[in-house]
Parts: sequence; structure tokens; C-alpha cells
Amino acid sequence: MKPYILHYAPDNASVIVRMALDAIGQPFDAVLVDRSRHAQTSPEYLKLNPHGLIPVLQGAAGAMFETGAILLWLNDRHGGLGPSVTDPARADFLKWLFFVSNTLHPALRMCFYPEKYTGDQAAHQLALYQTTSKAIQTHLGTLDLRASQGPLPLALQLYLAALLRWCALYPIDRDRSWFALADTPHLHAMCRAVEQLPCTAAAQAAEGLGPNPFTAPVYAAPEKGTAT
Repeated sequence: MKPYILHYAPDNASVIVRMALDAIGQPFDAVLVDRSRHAQTSPEYLKLNPHGLIPVLQGAAGAMFETGAILLWLNDRHGGLGPSVTDPARADFLKWLFFVSNTLHPALRMCFYPEKYTGDQAAHQLALYQTTSKAIQTHLGTLDLRASQGPLPLALQLYLAALLRWCALYPIDRDRSWFALADTPHLHAMCRAVEQLPCTAAAQAAEGLGPNPFTAPVYAAPEKGTAT
């Protein structure tokens, strides 16, 4: 029996955990959460994650959720994703990991699903989208400056590559011209490097992410499941 079970949907935040597990050589079984049937809100899934969000990683510690928490736990247990607790670089790693997971990632979610935050009125949704997309631009500029100062830990590289991919693709029905990966050249270079990793190749094959999933993303075409 493999040590981990990853509950995933194609091209969801679970892809970050998938790449992380592959990168550190931890075997896992992948269990599809069928979003087309709203399986993430089923009673069975809500027992694993009461918030109904993807991913969940099951292991000896039980069911874990929250992408940043999973990455941090995997690093502390197995290494390979960031500095150890005794490394002087640990503080820098933690502050940027928490910034990405607590500030950038939720901002993207507000852009993608404004109706969950404002209700059904289109004008309110548009206002949130415009405000939040401007904030994301600022966040990405700050992260690009950090990336210019030295390599980011692998956990952050994997996390950011996926978030940048989604900036280019979602939401499908709104103007996304505010985002261009080339505007953040150091993050662009990071994405090129992440595309060369074996863990990325494995994710591409498993989830149909296309030939250049982070520098020239296209919508996922998985054999099983759906991204939205």
C-alpha cells in the first residue's frame, strides 16, 4: 500500500501536491474527485475536507487540506521542497509560502469565483474582479522582485507556476489582458525551469496539461475528470 492518497481533480490545486510528491519521490495513489458531479461537496468528501475544496492528502497523519500546509508538512517530513527548520533560510521560505497561500491564492479564487463573494449582481462581481486583478498584479511584481534575488525553494516554484498558469486561463468569460507572464521576467524564467522537471512531465501525462503548461498554457484535456 502506498503511503499517500491524493484526492485530486485535473488542473486544480492538487496538481501542485502531485508535482511535489513526485519531486521528492513519495509514492501515492491518485483518487479522482469528479467535479462534473460536484463530488467535492459530497458527504464522503466533506468528511475529509469540510470546506469542500481540492486537494486532500491522506497519509499516516490523517486527511490534510490546504495546499500550503500540505507542502510545508511534506517538506518537514521528507525534505526536498524547502529549507529545514534549522536552516537560516527557513524564515524567508515561510514568509513567502504563507504570502502565496494566504494572499495570492485566495485573490485568484476571488477572481475566478466572484459570485461566491459578492452574490449574483454582475456589477458587484465585475467590481471585485477589477479590484482583485489589480492587487494580483502588485503581488506578482513583489514576487518577481523576490525571485530576482535568488532561487525560490521548490515548494514555492511549484505553487507559483500553477497559479501563474491559471492567471493566463481563468476566468474564461472575462478580459484577462491585465496578465502577461512576460511582465514578471524572473517568474517567467522560473516557469521555464519548472517545465523541465520530471515531476512536471508526470503531471502533464496524468492531467493533460499540454506541452508548455506554465509558459504557454492551454486548457487541460485530461483522460479522466474535469478541471472545473
